[in-house]
Amino acid sequence: MDRFVPEEKYMRRAISLAVRGSGRVNPNPLVGAVIVRDGEILGEGWHECYGRLHAERNAIAHAREAGNRLEGSTIYVTLEPCCHYGKTPPCTEAIIEEKIARVVVGSDDPNPKVAGKGFSRLREEGIEVITHFLKEECDAINDVFFHYIRTSRPFVAMKYAMTMDGKIACHTGHSQWVTGEESRAYVQKLRNHYKGIMVGIGTVLADDPTLNCRMEGGRNPVRIVCDSHLRIPLDCRLVRTAGEYPLIVACVEGADPEKRTALTRAGAEVIPLPACGGSLDLNFLMDELGERRIDGILLEGGGTLNAAALEAGIVRKAYCFIAPKIFGGAEARSPVEGKGKDRADEAWRFRKISVEEFGEDLLITYGRTD
Repeated sequence: MDRFVPEEKYMRRAISLAVRGSGRVNPNPLVGAVIVRDGEILGEGWHECYGRLHAERNAIAHAREAGNRLEGSTIYVTLEPCCHYGKTPPCTEAIIEEKIARVVVGSDDPNPKVAGKGFSRLREEGIEVITHFLKEECDAINDVFFHYIRTSRPFVAMKYAMTMDGKIACHTGHSQWVTGEESRAYVQKLRNHYKGIMVGIGTVLADDPTLNCRMEGGRNPVRIVCDSHLRIPLDCRLVRTAGEYPLIVACVEGADPEKRTALTRAGAEVIPLPACGGSLDLNFLMDELGERRIDGILLEGGGTLNAAALEAGIVRKAYCFIAPKIFGGAEARSPVEGKGKDRADEAWRFRKISVEEFGEDLLITYGRTD
């Protein structure tokens, strides 16, 4: 592996390019590519938008624009090159046509249409293929894609901001703002990254949010409200903007038919679901959203919805913002409410992914251990 150490900078460059596609390629993966010969970068690119050229073909096009020939070069690509015809031609064929001699890849593609076939196709043509190069770093940028392609259900990331004593609001319900501007700006990047954003009706009634992305050049997520009995006000911001930003309202079967009609006329999509313990069946909802090609969801619900999501087993990641404040109060709201676990050894288990600072706040990102 030592011989590859100087090459890490090229793969890390490919990773930095890949993430530029965030919010634009769903439900496709984030992919970056860099083409090098004799220590010189000849071309680079990334998957910029769903339905357009993949990273490898963009890198090749960039090299051609610069007048560079690619024969005998090495391409560093974060994900296994595709070998099937979809919205674009196979990237393996472009690599072969350009007589690229060596392909260094980070992640395997779990898509059954690829899944090792891309590597085999390249090797058939005598091209050297190196796999799992900086695999952990390459895998990390596509947790949403990997989960969705394997399960056909959205990857759910729970986000909450709390004080040092674990409160998301004062006992009065006042919560603006728990964290500082830097943290809130990062949340807008998360809203751009995830295809959907989900809240409970309690959040809608308390805050009257819009749930759009306020990042310059950002993409607005599909807004999803879990509202068992359709209590959502027709004059709230979410409904008033349903014609501008997509809105899905999930309710239990049999909920107020007149309200359903009114919401539909306002531009919202209403999804009736089976009840589960008096509330929505969140697993059934994940199936429905997956069919709508919503591959990832940022869960910004309050303590009730967060608890229900954990109980349903749909939470795969957690963004925990901690502000250097104490609200206090036994009645103050916490990030996860409901009954909770009876024993400490029954806790939902997560592993630490990263710790970052945003101004005076901390962001600890966790992933599920199972």
